[in-house]
Amino acid sequence: MGERLMVVVGYEAAELLDIACVTTTLAMANGIGAPEVPYRVVLAGPGGTPLVCGSGLVLHSEQSLERLTGPLDTLIVSGGTGFERAASDTRLVGHVRRLARESRRVASVCTGAGVLAAAGLLDGRRATTHWRFARLLAEQHPNVAVDPAPIFVRDGHVYTAAGVTSALDLTLAFVEEDHGPELARQVARDLVVYLQRPGNQAQMSLFTAAAPARDDVVRALVEHIAAHPDDDLRAAALAARAGMTVRHLNRLFTQQVGRAPGRYVRQARTEAAAQLLASTTLPMSSVAKRCGFGSAEALRQAFTERFGIAPSRYRAAMRRD
Repeated sequence: MGERLMVVVGYEAAELLDIACVTTTLAMANGIGAPEVPYRVVLAGPGGTPLVCGSGLVLHSEQSLERLTGPLDTLIVSGGTGFERAASDTRLVGHVRRLARESRRVASVCTGAGVLAAAGLLDGRRATTHWRFARLLAEQHPNVAVDPAPIFVRDGHVYTAAGVTSALDLTLAFVEEDHGPELARQVARDLVVYLQRPGNQAQMSLFTAAAPARDDVVRALVEHIAAHPDDDLRAAALAARAGMTVRHLNRLFTQQVGRAPGRYVRQARTEAAAQLLASTTLPMSSVAKRCGFGSAEALRQAFTERFGIAPSRYRAAMRRD
């Protein structure tokens, strides 16, 4: 009986969840489905030494990255706060490039895309990464078509996943490719995750919900902003609605939702626009008007600043099969 050798690459300050989401999903697939060709999962790191994750927990590498040879089924590079140092490590990058040539599939999770890009493995390809780092990846690697919207992207045999737990979605997609949808659904049920979340689902939809405000007045204003993004939502208008001074409003919003009213309103309007772009065919000018932007250009600037992608590109990505 053969095995599918799945190698997860870690490094100093890698994200533990990036690694565990992959390894646990594959282990569950082995245990639940007893597939004819099971997965053999190996954690590899520079020198085969213990890996201190970004959280401070230590993982023991099973193999030295330098001594590992193919053929591999899948090479998966994790992300983490140490990704920039890893991407600038020419030896590590060189071994990732070498092993990629000996792998059927190549993948990254979160900021691990920066390591693949440094190895030249994303040149000319569409790729994603954690939304917070998408602009940095695009600026550092202009030959990569960075799309910060999807949960994960497949371009040929190269896969890139967005932030952290999107590794679950990516690995479930691998299980489905390798063993069929029924096993993938069984594993998803045991993981208690959304079944077959589509790769082109927007990362934005995962974090648009603000933490509920404890103060009743702020909570009422937040609900009003969400329901009426096209209203007059300037700080003075909101303060008058709440019966308080602008100074007090600023203080309450900063305490309760972590940002000043003006910044919160701009974010809420931008996220409302994302919903309309994904769910309607309204022209950009109508989306802008409904969400309280003065013009389509004002919407474009706010959207790009918030999400690192133009609203037209976001709409196209959401409608891509």
